[in-house]
Amino acid sequence: MDLRWSEEDRAFQAEVRQFLAEKLTPELRRAGRLMTSVYADHEASMAWQAILHERGWAAPAWPVKHGGCDWSLTQHYIFSRESTLAGAPSLSPMGIRMVAHAIIRFGTDAQKDYFLPRILTGEVFFCQGYSEPEAGSDLASLSMAATVDGDDLVCTGSKIWTTHAGEANWMFALVRTTRAAKKQQGITFVLIDMTTPGIEIRPLVMTSGEEIQNQVFFDDVRVPKTNVIGEIDSGWTVAKYLLEFERGGGAVAPALQVVAEEIAEAAKDQPGPAGGRLADDHAFMRKLADARIRAEVLEILEYQVLAAVAEGRNPGASSSMLKVLGTELSQELTALALEAAGPRGRIYQPHVTAPGGPIADYQPPTDGYSSGEPWQAVAPLRYFNDRAGSIYAGSNEIQRNILAKAALGL
Repeated sequence: MDLRWSEEDRAFQAEVRQFLAEKLTPELRRAGRLMTSVYADHEASMAWQAILHERGWAAPAWPVKHGGCDWSLTQHYIFSRESTLAGAPSLSPMGIRMVAHAIIRFGTDAQKDYFLPRILTGEVFFCQGYSEPEAGSDLASLSMAATVDGDDLVCTGSKIWTTHAGEANWMFALVRTTRAAKKQQGITFVLIDMTTPGIEIRPLVMTSGEEIQNQVFFDDVRVPKTNVIGEIDSGWTVAKYLLEFERGGGAVAPALQVVAEEIAEAAKDQPGPAGGRLADDHAFMRKLADARIRAEVLEILEYQVLAAVAEGRNPGASSSMLKVLGTELSQELTALALEAAGPRGRIYQPHVTAPGGPIADYQPPTDGYSSGEPWQAVAPLRYFNDRAGSIYAGSNEIQRNILAKAALGL
């Protein structure tokens, strides 16, 4: 890989910066900078997606014929980093970064024609129906039943930890269509209209107080067989392909580098544990330096995966490695940010932040008062939310098992 920036790349960087300067309103920048998890405020995220779609930049990693961008690897990186630096809110990954790739790879022409344009516009907004109360990291143990009845699948069961189920109008889900000796067999990948009768959504309150996750119940929900992606009973193949995009293939390192830089800047003014500035505390700065080095290493590894995706190859086992490295580094950085925030980071004041969902049972001060800087209010919420990073998308223990088998042959 030649990672040197060409004159064309520098011109593209200037183009991106100008676009961000013109289109990122103060409200959108606030929503991006004060995110408390990987999910931006829903309304801000959808507003930003509409702006990107108008420019043709909503799904740059898609094939060009479906609305993607004919960008080089360096240009993908430039766009990601410049968007992060500018404070752009993130887009929901469920549609653009996840199920769209499965539809492109396994879907029929009719499915591609219907869903892909609507995912780009935001008219179709997906949530993910994978985990169940008894099937989390061991996803193949799922039991939500789908019985074939004429032209329909009749679905009964529940899904849990379903992000933005309340906002979504479609779900991509794994359902059990056949009981087989091997649990990976008999699973079907299906798209479910969330307005279908028999669906009930119950919000789950997270440690941060946010209602982003949900449990979704299905009671004889009829889903047309035309909504199956791939073949009935062959959904495990589709799910594995999609999970590679969920666990890797994006550019996480630039965002982590920005977080590390923000912590370093904040440390210049924050008091240290033994007096003086936090920036003069060698123990703290040594931990921060280690995290910054690891972010640089992660960036190079992401280049390799992005290059594979750009060439039409899926990320493979490398996505598991990126998932482990990225989530664990993010957890360390959020812990350092909380340490830097000091006593004001212990105060629960989500009204200063831009959470990814409603805050349960919280009454903000009538005068809007907050203690300290906004980043100090964000720090504890990000810390709590980030504890789940090593669990969702397949726990890091599972990812290490995948790497041991696929990369080391153990």
